[in-house]
Amino acid sequence: MAAKPYSLRLDEGTIRRLAEEAARRHVPARTLAQELVEEGLRMRRHPGIVFRDGPAGRRPGLRRGPDVWEVVAALRANDGSVPAVAEVLAVPEREVRLALAYHGDHGSEIDDWIRANDEEAARAETAWRRQQAVARA
Repeated sequence: MAAKPYSLRLDEGTIRRLAEEAARRHVPARTLAQELVEEGLRMRRHPGIVFRDGPAGRRPGLRRGPDVWEVVAALRANDGSVPAVAEVLAVPEREVRLALAYHGDHGSEIDDWIRANDEEAARAETAWRRQQAVARA
């Protein structure tokens, strides 16, 4: 979707903190502002979801638990059983349902995280197998 201009007024302190954070992240302030607004709207729609930084980028997760993609992957591995996943991940069932609701609104994004994780795991396993072959030779 194409971005549209949107004007808003921010107090000087907010502008300063936005500029500082943008500089720290090496991104334009407008890019960071858009990211923060989008994340804030998503967190309002899905209370209990937070966004965290990591080596692969920012991703949504449960406030006191795993990333949303991890919950969805666990659901798929456990035939969609919310109680089983809650037990495996040691989180309340309501939080599993929260991740599932988030996936309902942002499924392609979460599926991309799952796919990326699966691909990285496959690459790591291939590398490990090659190392084992060399070590046995």
